[in-house]
Amino acid sequence: MTKDILVLISVLIVFSVSCKNSSSYSPEDFSEINNEIILGEHSIENDLIKTRIQTPSGYERSLENDNSFQEYLRNLKLKPEGSLVKYFDGNTKSNNDIYQAVIDLDIGDKNLHQCADAVMRLRAEYLWYEKKYNQIHFNFTNGHKVEYKKWMNGHRMNVKGNKTWWSQERSASNTYDDFWEYMELIFMYAGTASLEKELIAKNVSDAQIGDVLIQGGHPGHAVIIVDKAIETETGQTIYLLAQSYMPAQEIQILKNPTNVQLSPWYSFNDSHIVTPEWTFTSNDLMYFND
Repeated sequence: MTKDILVLISVLIVFSVSCKNSSSYSPEDFSEINNEIILGEHSIENDLIKTRIQTPSGYERSLENDNSFQEYLRNLKLKPEGSLVKYFDGNTKSNNDIYQAVIDLDIGDKNLHQCADAVMRLRAEYLWYEKKYNQIHFNFTNGHKVEYKKWMNGHRMNVKGNKTWWSQERSASNTYDDFWEYMELIFMYAGTASLEKELIAKNVSDAQIGDVLIQGGHPGHAVIIVDKAIETETGQTIYLLAQSYMPAQEIQILKNPTNVQLSPWYSFNDSHIVTPEWTFTSNDLMYFND
């Protein structure tokens, strides 16, 4: 994506960003929020991906482990039916048969939360919620590995041109504001080109929830599988895909432009996987290895 080029620009980051409308949440607070929003307690009917988006006749959702990344994605809360995707600046994105639903997650007010960023954000937010802080790490476009555990301990990243280094600048802290500040740094200096190098390729026939279709580049694009269903008689699998895009925008569940009867579900039987705003090949599927 075009912002990947920012890593080549000399700039000193002022670490004062925070998630719009967020307050200082502890992991325990976030757990309570997720019990209500993500896990469905006190939620109204049809709030979640798994309850609003039904499987086609003859299909059943795959069985996933409790508290897994797969189950987390399937249980993401959706905005009310008919909601339009909002850009970072509050403007709306016309649907034009692009998306079926909008995921109810704040994206901040900066033009940062784009395609690969949404993938990294979902992965990192799940790990943060599960308190698996050691697994939260992403590489800048220049290859520098940026671990959240160091960020938690008060280290901050210095950027000058293509050079990056840690320095101890704060006391240890792990509020949601700290986490979001870290993620916006990742959004700024990572993208499809860097994320593609971190992920591991896999056969499309083995696709699972949480896997990513990605083409790295400037720009490139990435979408993430957020649900899976299996035909009970044949074992054929179908998937729901979610994306953000440029400019920064809310995450959306994509419609299937090539099979309106199956939409919003996708089958990966063809060599090309055509989404409303990008075409992938069956060789573009990758996964996180931890």
